Amino acid sequence: MKAFFGSMGGRVFLILVGGIFAAAALTQFLASNERRELFSSVRIQHTAERVEQFVFMLDAVPQEARSQVATAVSRSHFSAEISDKGNEGGVPDAELAAALRERLGQDRQVSAKKIDCSANPQARNYSGQHRLASCRMVSVAMRDGAPLHLILQSRRGSPPIPLGHHWLPYAPLFAACLAVLAYIVARMVTQPLQKLAEAANELGRNIEQPPLAERGPTEVRHAAAAFNAMQAQIRRYVQERTQMLAAITHDLQTPLTRIRLRLEKVQDKELQSRLVEDLLAVQGMIRDGLDLARSLNSGEPMQHTDFDSILDSVCADAVEAGQDVTLSGATGASITAQPSTLRRCLVNLIDNAANYGGYAHVTVSRSKEKLTVRIRDGGAGIPENLLEAVFNPFFRLESSRSRDTGGTGIGLAIARNIAEKHGGRVFLRNHPDGGLEAVLELPTDK
Repeated sequence: MKAFFGSMGGRVFLILVGGIFAAAALTQFLASNERRELFSSVRIQHTAERVEQFVFMLDAVPQEARSQVATAVSRSHFSAEISDKGNEGGVPDAELAAALRERLGQDRQVSAKKIDCSANPQARNYSGQHRLASCRMVSVAMRDGAPLHLILQSRRGSPPIPLGHHWLPYAPLFAACLAVLAYIVARMVTQPLQKLAEAANELGRNIEQPPLAERGPTEVRHAAAAFNAMQAQIRRYVQERTQMLAAITHDLQTPLTRIRLRLEKVQDKELQSRLVEDLLAVQGMIRDGLDLARSLNSGEPMQHTDFDSILDSVCADAVEAGQDVTLSGATGASITAQPSTLRRCLVNLIDNAANYGGYAHVTVSRSKEKLTVRIRDGGAGIPENLLEAVFNPFFRLESSRSRDTGGTGIGLAIARNIAEKHGGRVFLRNHPDGGLEAVLELPTDK
């Protein structure tokens, strides 16, 4: 789960879900407020209409009969009481007052206040049978000039459903549909990136990978086209470099051979020996340079390979050649590799340990997603600041790893190129118990 939400797809999923939920909540909040305002306006207009009917009815009856009429109206939706004086407290209700003036006429004196229902004896008696929503004091001047003070009590039989909560039973279904939609969108967004990453990883292993399919949205097609163009350019560059080195090597063989023949005529045997040694070193460096270029552009096809058999064969050949090499452990793993190229990587690492460290103790193990080969020698180790430098082509240490031993400083560079081409890595470390340890890590087939 942590890996999913740490990925781009998981983040797009969270952004979509969070954004849509936030938008839905904001929309619901605004809609609820608008409904409240609408219902409040309707309720005010309804109250004003009832007051209008009540006032017009009282205008039509004698003043002494108005109390009986008010009592009769109290059986309807409003409880009304005629009072000789208004309530000095309360909060002015400008909205209701404006609605009443619009209905009764601007020439009438009208005022409206919200008052405490518990302060009115009639309201207290009335509330024993009904729930009171609110109480208002309305003061209106009658046609005959007599002041009329009405106490209006709005009642309700049961509490209304809170606005904005009617959708709660459907929230799980809404969330599930939203999650499915967000997941589909996240997959659509990240799948092209995942394919591009996989193609880039495969390109590092094999430059001859087929090009990406240029389909999908415009941006994806453009990215695929740019990747294919980059792959073609890299392929041409590597091929041209390899061909150039091969041509140089081939063209140099003839003059070097002539030089070797002419050196045989040198009378000074010591000078002749030194010149021949230098000539052989030049030929070795040319061959190693070509091997380094080929390690980046091997045409050998990838295939499922039993890693244990390759490692056993390399170690057995080293023992037959007189090297002190021991092997412990087994992986039982099958990997996708170029067998000959991978063999070259192992040979270089084991030869490096046996030649410069006295012996090579090889240990192999396997974890869930990779296998690890550890090759430890008995040498003096390497300074920490040079553990990475020794992987540079033609880099040599001035101690045991010098030109006098025959090394050209190319073996470790070739081994690293081959490991990275197979999706793995090679690094060196000084072992705590002494000696240098080379570690090769390669991914296993799933």
